[in-house]
Amino acid sequence: MKYAYSNQQMRRFDEAAIAAGAPALMLMERAGKALAQAVSEACHRLGAGDALFVCGGGNNGGDGFVAARILHEAGEEVAVLCLAQKFSPDCAAVKAQYKGELLGRIPRRRYALIVDCLFGTGLARPVGGESAALVDFINGSGAYVIACDLPSGLMEGGIAGEICVRADETVTMGQLKQALLLSDGADVAGKISVADIGIPAVENGAEVWENADVKAFFPRRRSNTHKGSYGTACILAGGAYSGAAFLAACACLKSGAGYTKLCVSGELYPHAIGKLPAAVLREYKAIDGDILGADALAVGMGSGVSEQLYVYIAELLTNYTGTLVLDADALNTISAYGTEVLSKRACRVVLTPHPKEFSRLAECSVKEVLADPVGMAKEFAARFGVTVLLKNNRSVITDGVRVAVNPTGSPSLAKGGSGDVLSGLLVGTCARGVQPFEAACVASYLLGRAGELAAREMGEYAPDPSDTIAFLAAAQTSL
Repeated sequence: MKYAYSNQQMRRFDEAAIAAGAPALMLMERAGKALAQAVSEACHRLGAGDALFVCGGGNNGGDGFVAARILHEAGEEVAVLCLAQKFSPDCAAVKAQYKGELLGRIPRRRYALIVDCLFGTGLARPVGGESAALVDFINGSGAYVIACDLPSGLMEGGIAGEICVRADETVTMGQLKQALLLSDGADVAGKISVADIGIPAVENGAEVWENADVKAFFPRRRSNTHKGSYGTACILAGGAYSGAAFLAACACLKSGAGYTKLCVSGELYPHAIGKLPAAVLREYKAIDGDILGADALAVGMGSGVSEQLYVYIAELLTNYTGTLVLDADALNTISAYGTEVLSKRACRVVLTPHPKEFSRLAECSVKEVLADPVGMAKEFAARFGVTVLLKNNRSVITDGVRVAVNPTGSPSLAKGGSGDVLSGLLVGTCARGVQPFEAACVASYLLGRAGELAAREMGEYAPDPSDTIAFLAAAQTSL
């Protein structure tokens, strides 16, 4: 398992390392050495003979000056482009040690490789002025681009401004940064490597699960076992959009749960007969002992927003003792009629909103959610004692204490119904005894991997949610 940290955390880690006796210039020297190694390897791999470092006046620029000095002293063909007028003390010190070519204007010459050393984790506003011109130069150069620490223009939460470097490779210093994984970070960072420069983490970070972490939740099954050994998952579906219920149930059948029950409203029941022979189908009119007896319940997929649904949710929260997954219209109903209902619960609760749904729940803007998805989700989960799976291209999972950023996914999942597949997979995973936080991590990871496999086979445009379901088995066996 890896861990990823916010920009604010990384600044605290830097301060702690310096306070513990690691001089800032020593850390900069280590960062520059790691960057120089990455540039040298890239040049060799590409068959390129020249590199241009584009440096700012802060410590990120200092890393670039150190790397350029090391390569210049080794006889490599390098140059530095720097338009800064002010420099941090450490950057000024290492700049003075660099004796190679130093450019004060954007060159017409083309370089095979450009290294972005303009901004690091300290950027808190969109790039402008001369720096914007430098970013445009980098992006329009046609060169292979390596970003130092973060692509310039990428801010907290993985938000890229209108002006942002699009890197082929990012060498991030000390620890993995959340911004590289979240939102736009997945598009602008390229290949990510972490350089250990002696900055230990002194706070908990977001978990980034890997194959082995997920595989642990699929142990080899005993031969002497039966369907009752793996729990009962129940999907409680209304009749507004029938496809959502079927997609969720299909995914649940792939989760490993012993029973998948699809409980539908009267108007949907005739249309559901025979559609999913492997699922237990029944009509429901009210919450009853059969529903309350399930190990995990999922509610809201295709249900429509209504006061009646709110009453059902309140009844489940009060009387149900398993794990309750609330998705789609269940979330919209809670937003419309009151989130306070979440505080009165006897069961474990998992919410699976996308950013717009979460903005309604948290009574904030989508922009605020995207700017700090980890912080926003963690605060909400802690306040109500629930687990939140905040869906996006890189979903955030938190129970208010632990946080995870899911690393898998594909643009092929950007279709209506993918969330229903996730909820079905999640409720089935919960039903077989996996705790909510871990179940959300497992389900998110497998959905993302299935999307990747579907895209590899069918392209990013063609796969629909049914195709994603078809690749869930391959996703699990590929762990």
